[in-house]
Amino acid sequence: MSSHCRRSGFFSMLALLAAFWPGMASAVVDDHSPKRTLRICSDPNNLPFSNQRQEGFENKIGDLIAHELNAEVEYTWWAQRRGFIRNTLKSHRCDLVLGVPSNFGPALTTTPYYRSSYVFVYRLDSGLNIRSFNDPTLHDVRIGVQIVGDDFANTPPAHALTSRKIIDNVVGYTVYGDYSKENPPARIIDAVVAGDIDIAVVWGPLAGYFAKNQAVPLAVVPVSPPADRSLPFVFDIAMGVRHGDKRLRTELERIIERRSKEIEAILDEYGVPRIGTRLSSRNGRSGWKSVISSRH
Repeated sequence: MSSHCRRSGFFSMLALLAAFWPGMASAVVDDHSPKRTLRICSDPNNLPFSNQRQEGFENKIGDLIAHELNAEVEYTWWAQRRGFIRNTLKSHRCDLVLGVPSNFGPALTTTPYYRSSYVFVYRLDSGLNIRSFNDPTLHDVRIGVQIVGDDFANTPPAHALTSRKIIDNVVGYTVYGDYSKENPPARIIDAVVAGDIDIAVVWGPLAGYFAKNQAVPLAVVPVSPPADRSLPFVFDIAMGVRHGDKRLRTELERIIERRSKEIEAILDEYGVPRIGTRLSSRNGRSGWKSVISSRH
């Protein structure tokens, strides 16, 4: 992921290569062994990824990992904004962060447990059929794009639009948002439903979850091309531990390999769109799990 996206709070986006070390103890501990503590740092207000009520898919995957480790989860809640890793993982407040890019430098990352993409989101009744940044229609519609700061050009979709001179019809929605409200990043999807914008370019897991819970049917379509010059739009999502904590990383990778079906089921439940999903180096699938959704 670009350095812009790594700072954007999408710690909820990542990918893993299984590294099984001979002779290391199994990740599963006998149920009668003393419980250990799995310390996870998460955002308390950021569905579909996590919240303090533990309703997000990262919370569910954390529970799955804890069960496999015969551990109890202990959360440290911290808003996923600039300084999140510095104030959590690096300061030893926790040992695990879910949902980081697989090439995320500040942490030692596992193999990916899902792969997703930025997506176009628009109402099915809009008559739009946009699938590419090169579609000339983008010059004539109101576009919502996720931004990090105030420059409107700091995420890959924002750069892609700017490079095509699509500027005047673009509206920025901060990934941080008003933290006093539930799930602040969801405002960009609300704007599509309300008709404030015609189309949004959104990180896939966020779009898939909120799209499927709307009364108005929405299309969720992966952006094309999958990369634009040096800017990728598709990312492998992994788990991050502190540099040097190779033992925990190996345990996590074994769990990702062994419980891949359960992880996939959790992602499906939350409407997380995936592309070229591969949960380990030995288990690969291709294709896009798309979403065209309405609330039933």
